[in-house]
Order: sequence, then structure tokens, then C-alpha cells
Amino acid sequence: MAETAWSTDTGEAVYRSRDPVRNLRLRVHLQRITSSNYFRYQPAAQPGKDLIDLATFRPQPTASGHRPDEDEEEEVVIGWQEKLFSQFEVDLYQNEAACQSPLDHQYRQEILKLEDSDGRKNRRIFTYTDSDRYTNLEEHCQKMTTAASEIPSFLVERMANVRRRRQDRRGMEGGILKSRVVTWEPSEEFVRNSHVINTPLQTMYIMADLGPYGKLGYKKYEHVLCTLKVDSNGVITVKPDFTGLKGPYRIETEGEKQELWKYTIDNVSSLAQPEEEEREQRVFKDLYSRHKEYLSSLVGTDFEMTVPGALRLFVNGEVVSAQGYEYDNLYVHFFVELPATNWSSPAFQQLSGITQTCATKSLGMDKVAYFSYPFTFEASFLHKDESDDALPAWPVLYCEVLSLDFWQRYRVEGYGAAVLPATPGPSWSQGPCGRGCGVCWTVWRGSASRVPFTTCW
Repeated sequence: MAETAWSTDTGEAVYRSRDPVRNLRLRVHLQRITSSNYFRYQPAAQPGKDLIDLATFRPQPTASGHRPDEDEEEEVVIGWQEKLFSQFEVDLYQNEAACQSPLDHQYRQEILKLEDSDGRKNRRIFTYTDSDRYTNLEEHCQKMTTAASEIPSFLVERMANVRRRRQDRRGMEGGILKSRVVTWEPSEEFVRNSHVINTPLQTMYIMADLGPYGKLGYKKYEHVLCTLKVDSNGVITVKPDFTGLKGPYRIETEGEKQELWKYTIDNVSSLAQPEEEEREQRVFKDLYSRHKEYLSSLVGTDFEMTVPGALRLFVNGEVVSAQGYEYDNLYVHFFVELPATNWSSPAFQQLSGITQTCATKSLGMDKVAYFSYPFTFEASFLHKDESDDALPAWPVLYCEVLSLDFWQRYRVEGYGAAVLPATPGPSWSQGPCGRGCGVCWTVWRGSASRVPFTTCW
């Protein structure tokens, strides 16, 4: 019974699930490939033939009550963060002196309860959960490449100390914020954790003790079968991927007796019942409706909607500069004229303005006055005629450039007019005098849907 289709793709696979990760169940099947696996499938000896039955060579049960055949094959169903003890941990935690942390004492009590009951359900397959020391060491010592002689770079060494795992967070204690807003003397660890995007992860390792029969419980025989990582967003990372329709994975041990093992990993999580799915859909629907109400409460009732069939015009502008004028100390007087038909503006809205007086600055052969004077206004147009030929007349901006002399006398230096653009961008208003004033626009037009848009004029 030789396996011809081994699965060589041991890369990780990423899944996303909205269900609680506690419902995850994996079935792991482990088997050692030896010559005895082939004997059981050989045809039985024909009676009358002077042949020896191959069953004669099958190993007999040992004094411990476990047959070597049974010890070479094992199948276990494992839940998320379910702790299965290895033989090494059983031997270790039976000695109370070896227990140093509260977790060690908890493991000791669980092992003693297992010994008093029917014993462990596993022999070779065991797990390391997110709280075990092995998880910390594995995350610190993991390699970035598949090269055997990998030399860690400076970035790898710095990132090795960043633990992408769930940490205890004590935000409020007794109604007082425990963490300080400003840390005046940050430690090196605080700087590392604060400057790296750290997505909390929970990790779990499914292991196998591939030691020879009767020699279980040695660290050198431990091998990783599967690594599971789950973050707070419901992303599940499995390495290697579930076997499914692919062939089993293989592990070839090193040492004097090189042994070949095969194992499969299958997702055997129970499917949700139709009643549960319907209840879940109702919960999500209620959650989304509550979130919609929450967003509406943030907007409030002060948000004014546009009247159907009306156009609202919002203009944010800036009087940038004026150049080409003879005198110094320039300022600009401007106002907006709305068409007489169907246009209106709020009563509080000012449609005119005056900039500050600005001294000119030489720029090449010209003298330029930089105002950088912002202005804003809004207007509404009620579109009564729905025909395509009825295009609305557009507001017009009138500009007048004046100067102030030494005797506090005002002179008109230039004037001009420009139709308000329908698109944002710079504009140049030039009058009959040939001189101009630069105006920069940002135009927002809103209709009944209240969706603004911008273009360039």
C-alpha cells in the first residue's frame, strides 16, 4: 500500500470566517509507513501449501497493553486552543518542583485528573496553545526564508522582538484611565510596540512525537504538523493547508533509523443548522440597522437637504494677486451679481467684499500685489422649466482694482467682469484697460442628491 501522491505544497493558506473560532474542529491522522503496513494487505497463505503465514511475523502486544501497530497510527479530533499533553509534559508536570508558574500548576492538576480517569486520548499527537512557552520561542526564532544557512538581517533581528499576539489590555480601572496619554521617558519595548502595526494574533501548534516505540517524551523527536493563527478580524491562517482531496503530507525523521510518517489534516467543523443561520442573519440585520441609526445620529438633524428640482451653488474663492498696475498700495473691490430670474441667496449672505491694501512687489518687469484673500458664498436656483433649451443664466463676478496714494486718495486702476466658472481652477479677470486680477476658484454644485462635483475653468 505505497503512497504515490504525496502533497509537497506545505505553504500556508488563509481563510476568513465570521463564525466564532471556538467552533473550529480539526481531524489529524498520523501513521508510520513501515514494512508491516504492507504485510497486512498480502494474500493469505493457501491451505495445503508448505508456507508460513505472514501473521506469524506480526508483532505481539507488549506488557504495557499497547500493540506497536496501534502505536504507529493515531487519529485525534482537536478543537481551537484545546490542550493535549505530550508524554514529555506528563512526565514533567507530575513533579511538583518543576511547576513554576500558575499555568504549570494548572497543567499539573489537569494531568493528575487524567491519570485518575481513563487517561489521555492521545499518545503521539499533542498541542501547544497560545499560552505555552513553546509559542513564544517559536515566534522569536522563526526564519524569514527557506534557506538552511539563513543569516538574519538587521530588520529581522529588530522585528523578532515584536510579538504579534494578543496582550492584556487594562484600559479603565476604578473609573480612572490607567495608561498615560504622553510617555515622557519611553522604553525601548514601548517604542517598538508603538511604531509597528501590530495585529493581535492567537497561535496554536499541532505537534507529533515521532520517537521510537517505548521512547516517547524526548524533545528531539517533536515535529510540527500544523500551525494555526487567528487574528481579531476573523482571518485564519493554516500551515500547511487542509489535506482535502490532496495526498497526505510526509515527514522523514533523521537519525540512525530514518522513519517515514504520513499525516492528514481535515476540517471537520460542524455546519450551522438552518435555524442558526437564520438567527445569525437576523442578528446581523439588527446590527447593521443599529449602526445605520448610529451614523444618522452623528449627522444630526441640522443637515439641510436641497429642495427637489433646485440647484445649490457653493463657491469658495481666493483673490490671489494683481499685476501690471502703475501705482502701489492696491486693493480689490468685488461683488457677485445674481440673475434676476429664479436665483436667490440667503438673507445673511454677503455677495461683495473688499481685500486688504497691499504693497506691490517687483516681479521681472511688472509689479505684483499678492492679496491671498479668501471668500465664499452660496446661491440657489429653482429650475421651473424642464425643457432642454431652458438653460439658466449664470452669476457674474465684477472686480474693481483701486489704489491708495500718499494723500489718502482713492483711484480706480482697473475693472473687469467674469462669469462664475462651473469648474474649479485659476481665473484671470481682465478689463478694458488691459490689466488683470487673478482669482482662484473652487466651485461646488449640488442638486437634489446633494452630491458636489468639481471641474476646471
